[in-house]
Amino acid sequence: MPSFDIVSEVDLHTFTNALDQSNRVIETRFDFKGVDAQFERDGLNATIFAEAEFQLTQMEDMLRSNLVKNKIDPKAMELGDVETAGKQVKQRVTMKNGLESDLARKIVKMIKDSKLKVQSQIQGDQVRVTGKKRDDLQQVMALLREADLEQPLQFNNFRD
Repeated sequence: MPSFDIVSEVDLHTFTNALDQSNRVIETRFDFKGVDAQFERDGLNATIFAEAEFQLTQMEDMLRSNLVKNKIDPKAMELGDVETAGKQVKQRVTMKNGLESDLARKIVKMIKDSKLKVQSQIQGDQVRVTGKKRDDLQQVMALLREADLEQPLQFNNFRD
């Protein structure tokens, strides 16, 4: 029976590349010359350091554009509060990885409401969808791509 998994993952290697590219952009930009600003990675989290809040917003835009270039959906990025530490301001960036139980339940409900002949079940931080026809599974994928969910979704482990 054909099946696939619905997941929400961020590849650590590509996220590191996006942060490194953003750090290189800061080094070469004229408006950041002599400014103590940088991105620091800690697993799938990052911290943005700058001297002023307006620089944080510019750095946030840099990070978003580099995430898009590295094929990571910016919806996976969650920004924390701006904190002041001495002469610097910092902001925490958390990448959403894995489906939360509320979102997984919402996805299962959407699939059931669509009246397609498929079964969906929550397995940890992913949702497995099985059906008799491959076309039904592709319709589920199209349905979820059109839906405006707060997290980017990937479809993997497609089996015939």
